[in-house]
Amino acid sequence: MPVLWILLIVFAIAAAGYVLGARRVDALSGGDHRRLHSRTTYYGWNVALFALVPALLLLMLWLFAQPLLIERTVSSYIPDSAIAEGETRGIVLGQVRDVAGTLNRAVSEDVITDVEAANLQPDDAEVMDRLKAAELPILTTPEILGAAKAHRRMVETASTWLGIVVIALALLWAGFALWRTSPDFRARNVVEQVIRGVLIGCSCIAIATTVGIILSLVFETINFFQLYPWQAFFFGTEWTPSFGGGSELGMLPLLWGTLYISFIALLVAVPIGLFAAIYMSEYASRRVRSLAKPVIEILAGIPTIVYGLFALVTVGPLLRDWIAQPMGLGNSGSSVMTAGLVMGIMLIPFVSSLSDDIINAVPQSLRDGSLGLGSTHSETISKVVLPAALPGIVGAILLAASRAIGETMIVVLGAGAMAQISGNPFEAMTTITVKIVGQLTGDNDFASPETLVAFALGLTLFVITLALNVLALYIVRKYREQYE
Repeated sequence: MPVLWILLIVFAIAAAGYVLGARRVDALSGGDHRRLHSRTTYYGWNVALFALVPALLLLMLWLFAQPLLIERTVSSYIPDSAIAEGETRGIVLGQVRDVAGTLNRAVSEDVITDVEAANLQPDDAEVMDRLKAAELPILTTPEILGAAKAHRRMVETASTWLGIVVIALALLWAGFALWRTSPDFRARNVVEQVIRGVLIGCSCIAIATTVGIILSLVFETINFFQLYPWQAFFFGTEWTPSFGGGSELGMLPLLWGTLYISFIALLVAVPIGLFAAIYMSEYASRRVRSLAKPVIEILAGIPTIVYGLFALVTVGPLLRDWIAQPMGLGNSGSSVMTAGLVMGIMLIPFVSSLSDDIINAVPQSLRDGSLGLGSTHSETISKVVLPAALPGIVGAILLAASRAIGETMIVVLGAGAMAQISGNPFEAMTTITVKIVGQLTGDNDFASPETLVAFALGLTLFVITLALNVLALYIVRKYREQYE
């Protein structure tokens, strides 16, 4: 049974439970609401929440555990002899999932029979024509085909039982909540406790997600360092991955490119964004502000691939023809300066919009007091407003820095993919995020250091971002001015 159908049925049960719960308590009280502990709506919500929450929790847990259990079971269908040299069991399981997805598109067992015939007799033109007509042209080994059929059967069976169990659980809890509904039942207290638990659970999801991301990075990084020396990774100056062996996976060229491009981007975005925020909040009229702020914020809505194309087609050739070539600094349109300038333009709204909101949040009484003591408008801004808004401004700059460090598409199209250490901003370089994408693209072996290095690079980015947060917190605590 499709998950969408299950959700619709569970929500229908919850809606029916709401109506029945409200009507039941109304009938038991004889229409006299003064006899009720809570309002009628709370009795309805009590039944609806008891039908909805346990069923949705079970659905989430089932959908999380089902792929793991099915994959572990299907793995037993694949003998070691079916794994070709140079492949791993994980790669073979990926092929099984692909074939199972192909079989899932088959509308009848006759088509699946055609698939088997094509694998046993791949030269049968008539069978292959029927497969192509059904958009199922697959050829694989008998072991993988058998495992894929088992995978398909397990998924179908699990989906059927999922619908039965979740719907039955919703009905059971709805019936229990309806049975204990009475005028003296403290429905409001129960509903508030359930909602509080749901809110706590939603808050814990963010924490659990963060912990899961960190643990996955740490464990895969440990696997990487078991295959590749950490000294060569952290202090190596060569980046030449090769899945055939003999890879040089030094991180320093990627780290240099990441920090260099981010520095140039912040050098563009922070002054322009901050000055724009000061103008809009302190100098601009209401009409100018109402026009300027939305126009600046439009920059945040432009897809990064568009910025990348702008860097590739316009900014790169312009810098090459007008600056790099005349000064003898380079002949390529892809460079650190190209990516940095375009990325800086993209980051302007991150700095200006947040800084503008933060500056406007500074109490007007501080400005009036400063002006009343004889300070000029500019002195009030520099001596009173900006120090009061410093924590928020540092947060805006930190957000822009994190966005710059994690950018990929602008770097790919604007800075190239050359992993090198150079001080010339008109040479092509690359960043950590670009190489993470490159190492994880395709059907790669997750037991090789060339693939696992992506997790080590990701953990490095996480540590850099954490260090930026710690530094920002230190700056805020040291230089901020507190007002009573």
